[in-house]
Amino acid sequence: MPRLGRPRSRQGAGAVLTVTARRIIRLNYGFQLLFNLLWWMPVFYAYQREAGLSDGQIFGIQSIYYVAFCLFEIPTGLLADRIGTRNCLRAGAVVMTAANLAPVFSASYTGFLLHFLAIAVGRSLTSGAASAYLYDGLRAEKCDGHYLNAEGTARALGLAAKVVCWPLVGPLMAVAHTAPYVLSAASAAGSLVCAVALPRLAGADGGTGRAAGRAGTGRGGAFLRDAGAVLRCVASSRWLGLVMVQGVAVFTLSRICQVNLFQPILLDHGIGEASSGGVLAAMTVAEAVASARPQWLSGRLTPVTWVSVLSLALAGTLAAMTLGGPWAVIALLCLFAAATGFVYPVQRKLVNDAVPPNAPRATLLSIESIVDRAVCALAAVAVGAYISAGHLDTLLLHSALATAVLLGAVHLLLRSGVVRRDRAGPEAPPAGEAWPTGPPLGADAEGDRAADTPSR
Repeated sequence: MPRLGRPRSRQGAGAVLTVTARRIIRLNYGFQLLFNLLWWMPVFYAYQREAGLSDGQIFGIQSIYYVAFCLFEIPTGLLADRIGTRNCLRAGAVVMTAANLAPVFSASYTGFLLHFLAIAVGRSLTSGAASAYLYDGLRAEKCDGHYLNAEGTARALGLAAKVVCWPLVGPLMAVAHTAPYVLSAASAAGSLVCAVALPRLAGADGGTGRAAGRAGTGRGGAFLRDAGAVLRCVASSRWLGLVMVQGVAVFTLSRICQVNLFQPILLDHGIGEASSGGVLAAMTVAEAVASARPQWLSGRLTPVTWVSVLSLALAGTLAAMTLGGPWAVIALLCLFAAATGFVYPVQRKLVNDAVPPNAPRATLLSIESIVDRAVCALAAVAVGAYISAGHLDTLLLHSALATAVLLGAVHLLLRSGVVRRDRAGPEAPPAGEAWPTGPPLGADAEGDRAADTPSR
């Protein structure tokens, strides 16, 4: 079965990158970094308060944003598979540029509502399309063994940029109050330049559904037909569904901890707000380093097992925070961030490998995103109830227990043979044997590492 070492085929991680593959990887780095570089993120709450919005209005807009994101995910995924992922990335960058300028022209409830609704559209246009374009582009060049490293490095560079740029927001606002939003718009415009420069993929830019559209099917009928095909694909591929379910633990734990529980955990251990920025920076560095080096993971475990092991590590660090003091909690938060950095590229590769040939990849990745955010929304409600009742430690312990139960059920299905690999991948082994998981987990050829990962 495939391991993490040097593969035998050209499609493995040891394959020499072509000129086009290098161009795809580097432009993807630039797009992901600039598109996700939101300068306003550390100050948007205070900025909206200064603009006269109440807490109810601010958090109400956030709720509308998450609902809108879920509603837009499927239509934009279908659009990406119909018009081509490269065109969808360009559209997303245009929308994101306009979205970041909305508060500059209207610092009001309406302006901020339009701002976040447009961000929901822009991010949903690119959430599945970016990964699908990178995966298909490298596969077309027979360099798909480099996908994991490219995905992880792009995430690492984006996190590193935030560590460098976010501390500058305060001084820049003293010069120009709207600077965070203007700079975010400029970054989004830079991502548009990268998207325009992306090379055309042979047979891909037209989208999977263009031929049917030319045959005379109406636009509404074509989208309904594509949606039906996607649902049938998910229903018929138990392996794809199981891989998506396994990733729910990763997304939910990381999102809840890094967004909802970060400050409550620090405050509960006597770490004041003045120190939260430094702790967040340390966590971001840890996550960036781990994201850049998924190939550090040992080849003794398969990728699907690594996702489970790292998910349990995330849960274990949360549970351990109930016992440690302030410094121990800071160290555990950094370990949590590092585990998150390792697991995201591996999980993304697993899902991409599980997508059957000729299936609408961008739409299927959008479905995964909806599942993750739907579970996260339910978890957020539970988090609010626990925090309001003063049961933070109980929440952390219950989160660890729920994760262990979910992953135990996943691996029970694997061992029982109920879920088998689809025909697109290697045949499933007999019950009790290790599962093959497609191309190796991301070990590069020594000669290609420097060229793959500039500016780490």
